[in-house]
Amino acid sequence: MWNSFWRSRDRFSLDQLRYLTDQLTKVQIISEVNKGFVIEALRSIAELITYGDQHDPSYFEFFMEKQVMGEFIRVLKLTGTVSVPLQLLQTVSIMVQNLKSEHAIYYMFSNEYINYLITYPFDFRNEELLSYYISFLRAISGKLNKNTVSLLVKTHGDEVVSFPLYVEAIRFAFHEESMVRTAVRAITLNVYHVGDDSVNRYITSTPHKDYFANLVSFFRKQSLDFNKLLSDTQLNPGPDSMSAIIAATDEIEDNLYYFSDVVSAGIPDVGRLITDSIMMVLIFPLLLPSLRVMPNNDMQDGAAPSLYLLCCILRIVKIKDLANTIAGSLFYPSEAFTKSSQGNFNCFISDHDFTSECQGLDSDNLTKWDTRHTMFNIPYSFSSSGFHSDGVLVQNDCTSSNLSLREVLLAYVTKGSDVLVLGSLSVLAILLQTKELDESMLDGLGILPQRKQHKKLLLQALVGESSGEEQLFSSKSNRDGIGTDINVYHIKIKEQYGVSFLPSDVGISPRIHRFQVIDALVNLSCRTNISAEILWDGGWLLRQLLPYSVSEFNWRHLELLKISYKSYASALVEEVRGIWSDLLISVLCDEWRKCKRAMESSSPRKEPNCILLLPWKISSGGHIPEGSSFAAGKRMHELVKVFVLLHQLQIFTLGRTLTEQPLIYPPGDLPANCRAQGSGLDVSGPKAGTEVSLGHAVPCRIAFERGKELHVYFLAISLGISGWLVVAEELPLKKSHGVVRAVAPLAGCNPRIEDNHAMWLHLRIRASSLPFIDPVHFKDFRKKKTRASVDGRWTLAFKDEETCKSAFLMTVEEINFLSNEVHRRLKPLLDLETSIDLPGSTFCSPKDSYRTHPN
Repeated sequence: MWNSFWRSRDRFSLDQLRYLTDQLTKVQIISEVNKGFVIEALRSIAELITYGDQHDPSYFEFFMEKQVMGEFIRVLKLTGTVSVPLQLLQTVSIMVQNLKSEHAIYYMFSNEYINYLITYPFDFRNEELLSYYISFLRAISGKLNKNTVSLLVKTHGDEVVSFPLYVEAIRFAFHEESMVRTAVRAITLNVYHVGDDSVNRYITSTPHKDYFANLVSFFRKQSLDFNKLLSDTQLNPGPDSMSAIIAATDEIEDNLYYFSDVVSAGIPDVGRLITDSIMMVLIFPLLLPSLRVMPNNDMQDGAAPSLYLLCCILRIVKIKDLANTIAGSLFYPSEAFTKSSQGNFNCFISDHDFTSECQGLDSDNLTKWDTRHTMFNIPYSFSSSGFHSDGVLVQNDCTSSNLSLREVLLAYVTKGSDVLVLGSLSVLAILLQTKELDESMLDGLGILPQRKQHKKLLLQALVGESSGEEQLFSSKSNRDGIGTDINVYHIKIKEQYGVSFLPSDVGISPRIHRFQVIDALVNLSCRTNISAEILWDGGWLLRQLLPYSVSEFNWRHLELLKISYKSYASALVEEVRGIWSDLLISVLCDEWRKCKRAMESSSPRKEPNCILLLPWKISSGGHIPEGSSFAAGKRMHELVKVFVLLHQLQIFTLGRTLTEQPLIYPPGDLPANCRAQGSGLDVSGPKAGTEVSLGHAVPCRIAFERGKELHVYFLAISLGISGWLVVAEELPLKKSHGVVRAVAPLAGCNPRIEDNHAMWLHLRIRASSLPFIDPVHFKDFRKKKTRASVDGRWTLAFKDEETCKSAFLMTVEEINFLSNEVHRRLKPLLDLETSIDLPGSTFCSPKDSYRTHPN
């Protein structure tokens, strides 16, 4: 019989199908001898049925007539090996997945054949078999609709009492293998989106509804594992630390997107089940208690994971009750969630870390996971920062017992490290953009944008509410007390979740809360120990709250901004004579455009995972020697970014419109006897190999390689805001002309005559560009950052001291020409009142052209 299987026959003929089916029915036992035939027969039948579905319906008619599915079940019962069930599952999966005929699908799902395979006790200790089984379930779920689902369920009256596909799939929802979990999620989503009412009632009935609580419990376990990863990588950082954190955040966010997809299916009660589980299992016992300010105003970066998770939940899981309950919880102190009268949120809080003790998570008993005795260890302190502002919050006693979580977030903004500031700003920004959040909640938090305030008051005025009309046309809002919508969620937090504390901010006018937010953001803008990127994020939030005017700024805000602006303007003047003065204007113009785009953007620039990646991004830049030109370049870049932000805020406070480019003076006339002009150079500057006039050059010696001294000419030249150091070799056939051998930037060269050898001139040679500003060069810089961050040096030897001194004076003079021109052009920006009145012709231009001074 086995030899006849290999007889020449049309592979895709109906005769071949008849033959294979006939041979399969004759199999009474499966052994090593015939196992190969059975596997090949199962595989070939799948091919033939798929082929027939597309070309000849008689194939499937034969399949039904001979009840081949029944033969599959019989063969499965005969086998004692893994290979045959593997092939059988693959065969049925291929058939279900590829059959296009509805009639064929209906037959496959009827007669309980599929349900028998679903509930068959396969040995899932074999990972390959489990993989094929999950693929089999996924193939079935892909064919579900309101008609086919009825063939896979058992009903009693109008109620579903059994749904093997769903029940067996969620058994593996928390499997250790991520591919299995992903497939199970796809299966459940296919079930949820069928939209059958009876199936939906089955899914949300006891005990099946526990799946949603188990999902959140599993997510909590992943959050704890994620926190441990952060702790471990902080204590023992490695080359793969950042990639490990990115992978973990991707998984965290994938889980939340699954929650969102589940909710979007629109099954009644599912949103409530997920909301209650997230609040009871994750938000109340773990995340909110970690947001604290210690009695000594100590700011712990341990809150960063909680801030990140809050951002992700609010941004991804679109449930109105969830968003508003989280926002409503911010009116309570963290103590409210650690001292519940019912003991539901009895977390142990230490003085320095928020810790939780997690019992082992058993995927078979997730709903019984004890959440009452928890410790959440987050020793996550990359940096600490001082405090340089005197805002309203600072004057209060900032202890965790008397500050609401809303105030804690603002305290992070005014006093926290970069990580905490970014985390708090991210939470506030996402709350601001969460469409599911009631406007009254935003108003109560003090972050309702001004344009929405006006819209709300206008609507009140239109419907005849006198208070709305009065507030709309008054300079100050008289809103007293928090709206009734917020009280609804306060009642829910108390009655449904058992929080016995009263909200700290109850009865306080939203106008006061709004003032606190604006005050915190203004103070943030004036902090000197926070990175410019994060200050830009604070500026974005401030512009969102006050897009049209600054009527809510008080004199103190304006004075703080003005003092800070003048301080940075003075620092910018010092950079005019700094190492990177030749790039100062181009960097400023570039950052002006970027800052304007960032301020006017409709959404924050950063994803939530930046909260956690910030320390790694800072450290990934590598060590740059403090005295090097690259360190000076980074300081200049940060200074310019903060100056640009403060300048744009100043324009905003004056009620003016931001220009596309900063207002600076155009290029001026070249000085008389300009060395650049006399050397025959244009604005593009000298390049190696080009010819130059040596009329102003000084002869000297230099060695670019050990033991190879060259007789050359040295020339320092400036052209507007650019300048170069040039070393040229004289042309033998063209006296007083030479060819450029080497070129270096003039700015930052720091000329110095050797104390013990007055004929030697030392020059520092820095790079021509800042690699961390230019993305193309930055990749190469990071690869060779140790070597690239060290400055070069030229040592020029002259024939006598007088010649050396003349070269020194020439260099200093050209540096002064360059610095003076940079300073002249920047004057409008350094004097705000002057810059406001400048004509449009003085916009910054990316390309400068200079007029030749008349002789």
